[in-house]
Amino acid sequence: MNPDFNKMGGLIPAIVQDAQTNVVLMLGFMNEEAYRATVESGKVTFYSRTKQRLWTKGETSGHFLHVVKILSDCDSDTLLIKANPVGPACHTGADTCFGETNRDGFFFLQYLQDFITRRFREQPEGSYTTSLFKKGVNRMAQKVGEEAVETVIEATNGTDEGLIYEASDLIYHLVVLLTAKGFTLEDLAKELKKRHKE
Repeated sequence: MNPDFNKMGGLIPAIVQDAQTNVVLMLGFMNEEAYRATVESGKVTFYSRTKQRLWTKGETSGHFLHVVKILSDCDSDTLLIKANPVGPACHTGADTCFGETNRDGFFFLQYLQDFITRRFREQPEGSYTTSLFKKGVNRMAQKVGEEAVETVIEATNGTDEGLIYEASDLIYHLVVLLTAKGFTLEDLAKELKKRHKE
């Protein structure tokens, strides 16, 4: 990736997005030095136009933005930085500079899917997910069945906390099974969308 810093007098906009929730956190500007510092340190670093110097987000507050991935647009003059924020992104204390709430909720499922897909591809030793993949589809399907039964038991005779715990186990094992079979949660979303009627 070779960002083009010449188009706008040495600066390019850098949009920062939460890597897990996909919520846009803030916009800053980078010069070539700030870009290099971001890549090398793993922390989002901007060029402050008011202070006329490099500025690492969180250098005074501790609310750093830890880089997960950096993407460039089709013209190589804008960056999209996917990051994991430590605390609020805005200096006002808000989650984002646009006044949105950044909750680590529903979009975590996409992060989980990506994580399990990486586990399937890399299969690192010592990982529970890897052990499931190695045991094969029959064992994975059996685990989905076991977790489904435990979810039903908690729903009918258990506690609310137990229901959430077992349902989470069910979803996790279902994603593992789907991944092993070459599918993702997105495939489920497409099927549900086909069925959906207003």
